Amino acid sequence: MKNNSSVFIFLDEEIQPFGEFSVPINFDLDTTKLVDGDHVLKIVSKDPTGKEGIRKIPFFVRNGPSISVEGISENDTVDGVIPIMINAYGKGDQKQFLIEGSETPQSTPAWFWAIIIGFIGFAIYYFTVEMTRGK
Repeated sequence: MKNNSSVFIFLDEEIQPFGEFSVPINFDLDTTKLVDGDHVLKIVSKDPTGKEGIRKIPFFVRNGPSISVEGISENDTVDGVIPIMINAYGKGDQKQFLIEGSETPQSTPAWFWAIIIGFIGFAIYYFTVEMTRGK
């Protein structure tokens, strides 16, 4: 028995489908033609009796340069002067890796400084105690 089910594929809020296919299908969704941001892939299926089913798949496209921000996060409560570092870099042509600009420099975290200060403090204490024992 032949399956006459078909699917209509919509992108975002488009009224016209960008594809109508008999199932099963395989296709490539080229996101390079989409703007960065939120999108929804909507699939409407229709079986041979005319009943419809709908499935929506939200997804996020990020083909443009990656943007990294240090110094402020979403929904932070801030006051005064805030030092902010912003870095943006693209992926290149995906055939060769771009090393320059592909890593975001970050400030040294506070816990690292606490460990260093603790280690130096312990070293001073240890040598002070050992020097007094040696006399």
